[in-house]
Amino acid sequence: MPIYQIGPKRLVVGAHYGLKEWIIQRVTAIVMVVFTVVLLVDYCVTGSATYEGWSGLFSNQLMKLLTLLAFFSLFYHAWIGVRDIWMDYIKPVGIRLTLQVLTVLYLVACAAYAVQILWKV
Repeated sequence: MPIYQIGPKRLVVGAHYGLKEWIIQRVTAIVMVVFTVVLLVDYCVTGSATYEGWSGLFSNQLMKLLTLLAFFSLFYHAWIGVRDIWMDYIKPVGIRLTLQVLTVLYLVACAAYAVQILWKV
């Protein structure tokens, strides 16, 4: 084993994902929890589970923005998790890159669809 692979002066390469992505996943999880609590409080206060009730709730611009933030948080949260799965378990670089690109395309399409749905209400 070469000397540069041992101890604190070892050669470390890679993308250095870690703490930043862990913190981002926690923040996005908090955003999703806050959104869920807002929905639960609204349901407990109004008790309306009808189309008119939901349509009224989501016609408010602030609720649309909060929902969009929750969806973007969900998509980024999912991206970090799925990317880590691809990086950990798919060793051939070509296959891993293909799966990552397909995942990004799918999540961007989901985000665009969420925007389209939210601004139709």
